[in-house]
Amino acid sequence: MFFKLIFVEKLIAMFSSTNSASNPDSEKILENISVDCVIFGYDENELKVLVRKESVLFNNSIYTEWKLPGNHVRRNETIDATALRILKEQTGLEKIYVKQFMVFSDPDRLKKRNQDYEWIKPRLIDDRVLTVGFYSLINIKDIDNSLLIEDAKWTNAYDIKELMFDHKEIFDEALLKLRYDLLHDPIVFELLPRKFTLTQMQRLYEAIFNTVYDKRNFRKKVGKIQYVIPLNETQTKVPHSPARYYMFDRNLYEQTKRDRFDFKI
Repeated sequence: MFFKLIFVEKLIAMFSSTNSASNPDSEKILENISVDCVIFGYDENELKVLVRKESVLFNNSIYTEWKLPGNHVRRNETIDATALRILKEQTGLEKIYVKQFMVFSDPDRLKKRNQDYEWIKPRLIDDRVLTVGFYSLINIKDIDNSLLIEDAKWTNAYDIKELMFDHKEIFDEALLKLRYDLLHDPIVFELLPRKFTLTQMQRLYEAIFNTVYDKRNFRKKVGKIQYVIPLNETQTKVPHSPARYYMFDRNLYEQTKRDRFDFKI
């Protein structure tokens, strides 16, 4: 990841010296570098992703299309700052988990479909745009969804079949990276409430991996994780036997980890 960041920053420096004299917009943005964000949310035992609507005029007809939130990098900001700005502008959120995962550099990535390219072409100064993919994690119940931009919506991640440009490829790669990271880093707790039950934790893993785990095996695995702490507190006002609450102790994790978080079941 360190070398990838260096590579991206070198690209920014290279592209920032082009087209600046002839384009007033180039004083504000880097025409050839953008950021696209795959914003994962979790709600009602479903993995969701935030997409935004565009009305695309093509051959005298208007098509409703969906894309990932994204924008160009400004000349006065880092790649990471661009991702945080996009999240703030389109969700109203700050200080949430965000991670860079891949650079997408196909020269024709904006030309996958004619209708998409014809729609975006008048807005382009240069049609060769590299984009840096980030993903972020949000517990939808913890946010004010009224702060979302008007044309954005949460949709079930497994209902996404097609997006504009190469955004379906970006989404697919983000989901693969999220699943890998969940097995090696304790990021799952970004999507759980501060106090959670083991059933809630299992359902979250099942939603992200689109599978079903054996309850006994899952709990046996969690029981070996010393930084998932059982609390002397149980659920109340539930129509079933109340379950015990647990909490992730990040300080203990940082103190006791040897190699990496390992949650292969």
